[in-house]
Amino acid sequence: MNLKTQMRIAGEVLKCSESRVFFSPDHLEEIKESITKQDIRELVNANIIQKKPAKGVCRFNARKIIVQKRKGRRSGQGSRKGKATARLPKKVAWMARIRAQRKLLKKLRERGRIKKSDYGDLYSKAKGGFFRNLNHLKYYLKERGLIQDVKTTTKKEA
Repeated sequence: MNLKTQMRIAGEVLKCSESRVFFSPDHLEEIKESITKQDIRELVNANIIQKKPAKGVCRFNARKIIVQKRKGRRSGQGSRKGKATARLPKKVAWMARIRAQRKLLKKLRERGRIKKSDYGDLYSKAKGGFFRNLNHLKYYLKERGLIQDVKTTTKKEA
């Protein structure tokens, strides 16, 4: 039984796609005989022809992936697009590195672990990009013997 024409007309009447039109299987002969829009409208009013509910987009898997990404997963080599400097710009990486180095130098100077003259020299070296990272700076200080041990008085001794 070919109901292609009726399906098209029903879609127009119901203002939806043909895939959303539902024909009642009990009344197929009645539907086959209806050839005008008016006939189809009558069948719609009689609930013989109905409009299926619209299907939404399932976000379940998308939400799962977002949770994983927040944990730091799914960021491996195969998921990356762009250079490393596009993902973390050179300037931002530099700012994080230099701030950490300057913070350490300031802390050491305030506690009297390094001399003021050494501080100036080390500060200039850091500014010039001499130290790769914090560990490199600490290694340099130990290697050169620039860190001085300061006796700290505890509350019990005082």
